[in-house]
Amino acid sequence: MGKALLAKLKEALVSVVPVLGLVLALSFTPLAPLAQHERIVFAVCALFLVIGIGLFNLGADLAMSPIGRYTGEGLTKSRKLVILACTCFFMGVLITVAEPDLSVLAGQISEVVNPAMLIAAVGIGVGMFLVLAVVRIVTRTDLTAMLLFFYMLLFAFAAMMIARGGQSYLPLAFDSGGVTTGPITVPFIMALGLGIAQTLGGRNASQNSFGLIALCSAGPVLAVLILSIAASGASINFPLPEYSVMTALGPEFWALLGETAWDVAKSLLLMVLFFAGLQKFILHLPMQKLVQIGFGLVFAFVGLVIFLVAVTIGFMPVGFKIGYTMGNSDPRFLELFAFIIGMVVVLAEPAVHVLNQQVEEVTGGAVTRRQMMIALSVGVGISIGLSVLRLLLGFSLLYYLIPGYLLSLGLSFFVPKLYTAIAFDSGGVASGPLTSSFILPMVIGACVAMRGPGSIMEYAFGVVAMVAMTPLITIQALGFRSVVSGFMHEKSAVRRILSADDAQIIYFDSED
Repeated sequence: MGKALLAKLKEALVSVVPVLGLVLALSFTPLAPLAQHERIVFAVCALFLVIGIGLFNLGADLAMSPIGRYTGEGLTKSRKLVILACTCFFMGVLITVAEPDLSVLAGQISEVVNPAMLIAAVGIGVGMFLVLAVVRIVTRTDLTAMLLFFYMLLFAFAAMMIARGGQSYLPLAFDSGGVTTGPITVPFIMALGLGIAQTLGGRNASQNSFGLIALCSAGPVLAVLILSIAASGASINFPLPEYSVMTALGPEFWALLGETAWDVAKSLLLMVLFFAGLQKFILHLPMQKLVQIGFGLVFAFVGLVIFLVAVTIGFMPVGFKIGYTMGNSDPRFLELFAFIIGMVVVLAEPAVHVLNQQVEEVTGGAVTRRQMMIALSVGVGISIGLSVLRLLLGFSLLYYLIPGYLLSLGLSFFVPKLYTAIAFDSGGVASGPLTSSFILPMVIGACVAMRGPGSIMEYAFGVVAMVAMTPLITIQALGFRSVVSGFMHEKSAVRRILSADDAQIIYFDSED
């Protein structure tokens, strides 16, 4: 276990160093200068970020992924679809309701929508769409057809919301899809799909193991859109937090640590209690595996608490200050920095490493972790750069979302189905807690500087939705390239055969 932890820490170090180096280098320029204590706090938080990511990834390998896989395998072997569907629904609701990022989302619109109502609606949305995703695997329904139907439904509700004067809710609604598929839900849901698909077998088992995150990301968007239509006409304001770097381990730090630990503990506890019931009545796993899962849960809990506290203390205030300073000085450099920081910040998202590892294992190396990381980095970089461009020019988020999703859904008809499933899963995974805790505050700071606090809901929000959308295009473009490359290789081989010199053909005469 020590070697495994060391390997995870090295992997996390390689992921975080580019973000640290880029921010510190920028802090010594006139574009976004930071005070000495801000640099120190940011560097220390980056170190703890490495520790948190390393511990969490080890915990995900030992606990959360096995829990999801054993649950999927055990329930599928029972051949009782009703039990499988009910279990997935309640598991989806419970994990989503306890997701820490969802509480933050609910607080943004607490003035017009009851937070408890929003959390319950989003949880039910994720639970229902998780059931649909599992039924898709069991019935082997085409993922592209389901995605096309539900995204058309989402845009229909978005049009209704705009018609009723709810334009400011639109970015928040689409952001919710990325926020609720957080670091706790992603490993479990991905492993659940893998366990079900491998148990059922079939020719497309690898392909069917992906796609759960894609469908579960649509549930929260639909729930918030419906609630927003009901609340249209009411004013909604973003209460700008106090973005300041914490310099002492006083009562504020311990309060933050306790609150974060409790939020993470709730998420894991609900998963553990549900898994304990399945273990008693259905799974009956040996004690050795249960002990391994127990150690993994401890690692995941400690790692995620360290990660969330580090980004709250150091990354959120620094991100806000960089965005605000560059927005006041020269927005052109902000556009360039947004693209570059987007390419490197996805490297430090905990759930991204879980996804990339599973993709490489399931595809047998046909899609490598390196290819996935390059596609995700380019996609996230483009998404954040486009978000800043929207902030500069001031136009609706739909000008991005409608063409983007039409392109991504159109590509799904021309690339292997496996790439489509991986791409739509990657969208929800890439928009993780670091995006919400560093990139979103940076865009909020730029929005405050250029357009004022009153425009935050309309122009700053939506960056998470963009991060969730662009990997759909870049990863499917990777698949499209492989299709074109294979076609050209085949065409070249046929051309060489047809153009072969007849003199090189050896004829054998049969002897009488």
